[in-house]
Amino acid sequence: MPPKFKRHLNDDDVTGSVRSERRNLLEDDSDEEEDFFLRGPSGPRFGPRNDKIKHVQNQVDEVIDVMQENITKVIERGERLDELQDKSESLSDNATAFSNRSKHLRRQMWWRGCKIKAIMALVAVFLLLVIIILIVVKYHT
Repeated sequence: MPPKFKRHLNDDDVTGSVRSERRNLLEDDSDEEEDFFLRGPSGPRFGPRNDKIKHVQNQVDEVIDVMQENITKVIERGERLDELQDKSESLSDNATAFSNRSKHLRRQMWWRGCKIKAIMALVAVFLLLVIIILIVVKYHT
């Protein structure tokens, strides 16, 4: 897949394409005029201007290096964002499952409490009936 269609580029993709482009431009069949524009002036005939051009070329190279570092950092940031998004989705799914389980458990505990209250009420009614029956039997005899 060509580098421009890849989701994540690495350093070799970026620097390799620049190198291959330079190699293609500086092939053996180029003439002196093309070499002048692609490689810059050469030889002592330019004197102090040659130093200025080298200085500017060095600055351009530094800017290129900084931009390549920035591109690498942006790509790494994108990868970290993808990982963070995956973790966020997983956490959201887990939170939804936890919420559903807690609602189910809450209902179970509510029914269990209702059953215990109903049993205690029945026991109390049964004890009252037994006491009332014993009192009635005792007074009738």
